Amino acid sequence: MIKKYSQLFSLIFLFVFSGFVMTASAIDLDEATRTVVTDGSGKTIVLTPEQVKRGKRLFNATCGACHVGGISKQNPNVGLDPEALSLAVPRRDNIAALVDFMKNPTTYDGLESIAETHPSISSADIYPRMRSITDEDLTAIAGHVLLQPKIITEKWGGGKIYKKKIQR
Repeated sequence: MIKKYSQLFSLIFLFVFSGFVMTASAIDLDEATRTVVTDGSGKTIVLTPEQVKRGKRLFNATCGACHVGGISKQNPNVGLDPEALSLAVPRRDNIAALVDFMKNPTTYDGLESIAETHPSISSADIYPRMRSITDEDLTAIAGHVLLQPKIITEKWGGGKIYKKKIQR
């Protein structure tokens, strides 16, 4: 009897508590947060709540296996954080540059194509998930990558560096 009531109490408590604790949804983000750089000239756009949701969903489905939390499993020293993206050649810290990378990926120094080892539009025959990705989808994914540092700050792309900061 006590076991039944304790389970019931636990469920009620969980339900009530979950009403008070909410994660940031696309609708909760203000325009300033949803504003990202669109090209190398510094021009900005405001992502719609729909683009934010779509970008998150597509990133998790197509990129999340290797880039969970904005790190790169292939090279944990190079993440998807703003600093790493700005130091890539060419710079990858805007929507247009990230879309270009997702179409034709290159090494961090920009010297060699990595299309055979990194999912991209140009290698859709090798990576079937990329076959149905449109330019709008690529823009939403790029928007997600650029938006995350504003939402989860240094945790995004932090990898080993973030873990070292926590241990101090």
